[in-house]
Amino acid sequence: MRTRIKICGITRAADARVACLAGADALGFVFFAPSPRNVAPEVVREILGSLPPFVTSVGLFVDPDPEFVRRTLAVARVDLLQFHGDESPQFCGSFGVPFIKAVRMRPEVDLLEYARRFRSARGLLLDTYVSGIQGGTGIRFDWGLIPADFPLPIVLSGGLDPDNVAEAVRQARPWAVDVSSGVEAAKGVKDPQRILDFIAGVRDADA
Repeated sequence: MRTRIKICGITRAADARVACLAGADALGFVFFAPSPRNVAPEVVREILGSLPPFVTSVGLFVDPDPEFVRRTLAVARVDLLQFHGDESPQFCGSFGVPFIKAVRMRPEVDLLEYARRFRSARGLLLDTYVSGIQGGTGIRFDWGLIPADFPLPIVLSGGLDPDNVAEAVRQARPWAVDVSSGVEAAKGVKDPQRILDFIAGVRDADA
C-alpha cells in the first residue's frame, strides 16, 4: 500500500507548486480566521487554477457558519471538506462536497463511536487534543490509541515531521498522513527541503 500525503496550511502558490512537484497527493487550505495559516478564498482560487491533475484540494473549517462555507466554495471550489470543530454528521454532509472529520485524540476518545456517527465521511483525521486549540498543534499523540481494523480510512496528523513520519507510518499504517507545521520555515511558509524530506520518509516506510 502507498501512504497518501497531504501538505496542509498552504498559503502561497510557490509552496503549492513545490509540494506538488515533490509528490504530495493533496493540499490543505485553512479557512479559519484565528489560524496563522488562514488564507483568503480568492488566493486559493488562484492556486487551484495552477494545480496539476490528480492533486486533491482540501478546505479546512472549524465550526463555521454554513453560509460562510457556501460563500467560500462559490469562490474556491475545493474537492474535499475537512471539519475540525464540533460539527454534526448532518452539517458536514450538507454542502454537496465529500468530507473528512477531524478527531482530537486523547485516551478517552471512542474512535469506533466516531466511525459509527460519521460513517458518511470519507475518513477520519486524527489530531492531538490540546485544550483551546482546534488542530495544528504540532504535538503527536499515542498512535497506539488507533484500533486495529478500523472501518474508515485514517489520516494521521499531529506533530508529524521529517524525523518521525517513517516511524508513524510503520506503526499506525494510516491511509494518509497530514503535515503542516512540521514542514514549515515559519507559520504559513513552507520549507521546500523539509517537504522533500517528509515525503522521502513516507516513501521509505512504504518500501
